[in-house]
Amino acid sequence: MQTQVKTWGNSQGIRIPKEVLQEANVKINDVLDVRVAAGMIMLVKPFRHKTLEERFAEFDGKLNLDGEFDWDEPVGREVW
Repeated sequence: MQTQVKTWGNSQGIRIPKEVLQEANVKINDVLDVRVAAGMIMLVKPFRHKTLEERFAEFDGKLNLDGEFDWDEPVGREVW
């Protein structure tokens, strides 16, 4: 897929097709890091921890446990 560099005010810009943004999980107003390496321009979505409010908004009221957890063999003087 190709795109062109165009004048946008006093700067230059490119348009990124919707399908490419969806595949990269990039949404409107997301912040991207711009990196240049070996003659390539890379747009990278930086990792960001979710805030407590964002986590709470995703919580549906159920604690989803996957069952028992294997803590492996006792290491010290634990009583099992």
